[in-house]
Amino acid sequence: MYAVLLAGGGGTRLWPVSRTNNPKQFQPFLGSKTLIRATYQRLRKGFPVERIYVSTNELQRKLIARQLPSVPLRNYIVEPAKRDTAPAIGLVATVLAKQDPKAVFVTANVDHYIEKEAAYHQALRAAGKVVQKHPDTIALLGVNPTYPETGYGYIKMGRPAFRIGKQEVFHVDRFVEKPDFATAQKYLKRWEYLWNPAMFVWRASTLLHLFQKHLPQHAKILHRIGAAVGTPQERSVIRKDFPSLKPISIDYGIIEKTKDMLVLPVDLGWADVGHWRTVRDVLRGSPKANVLRGTHIGTAENCLIYGYTKRIIATAGLKDMIIVDTEDALLVCPADKAQDVKQIVDELKAKKLKRLL
Repeated sequence: MYAVLLAGGGGTRLWPVSRTNNPKQFQPFLGSKTLIRATYQRLRKGFPVERIYVSTNELQRKLIARQLPSVPLRNYIVEPAKRDTAPAIGLVATVLAKQDPKAVFVTANVDHYIEKEAAYHQALRAAGKVVQKHPDTIALLGVNPTYPETGYGYIKMGRPAFRIGKQEVFHVDRFVEKPDFATAQKYLKRWEYLWNPAMFVWRASTLLHLFQKHLPQHAKILHRIGAAVGTPQERSVIRKDFPSLKPISIDYGIIEKTKDMLVLPVDLGWADVGHWRTVRDVLRGSPKANVLRGTHIGTAENCLIYGYTKRIIATAGLKDMIIVDTEDALLVCPADKAQDVKQIVDELKAKKLKRLL
């Protein structure tokens, strides 16, 4: 089995630290290691280096190479233009299927935090066995929820399928978009609902077949690219044809249209480091503790207060807030509105304030 590190995102909800030229995967949000290095080191505990691939874009390839010097350059699958996750993962499947017709791979998002790494690799091995036994299916990992999260999508499990060792495997009933709080509370009380961390295990050839079925125009372009993989024309064909792929997510383009899927419920201590509230929740020592960086004085409770300058951040009676102070921008928002930071970035783009992006 191969592991593919998906490392082409922008991380707009972690602005003002995550920027276009230095996005979140290259930042040490959760300690001394950058997100991409932490993800790679986690994968190395279960995969040899030659079976770890990196999916990224031209703008970030050199940055990643500096972060991950042990990854061979031949293991980079580089998009010449950003076209969302379906084209990106389709390109991965195209390259791997040409190199190894029976290739099975797992996608690993660079912004995931996983506390229980041994359980993670055990689940991946089980999912790999599922796909090897049933090559026409897609195996997903679904995370047992621990609180009523409204920022994640959910997987509703259907009937039991079988066991792989001690691991139970279920049919996927359906996917559920991000629920409101009341609905998330109901999901938490019902065994069949899992968080959807977008951890997919599939055979590359099966995924390409699903492109033919659900995204036929994408499949035609990927087929042309596949014919060039391994030849001197590979890079030129990718640069010419890949930008013509219509942007669409793998969820909308493939996953939500596919019926033959199996899910493995797992407990990983998982979180999607997609916004500042998650950073706070992962790092705080207790429910009301603050997460601090830089110099802070005053009173606060359950806050993330990050200072990246020499300025002192002073607060009085602050509760459940996010404060991030950089040289050219100051972010202040309630923790439960952390996902709305993306709207700030959209407004900066609309006003053409490129120096802040």
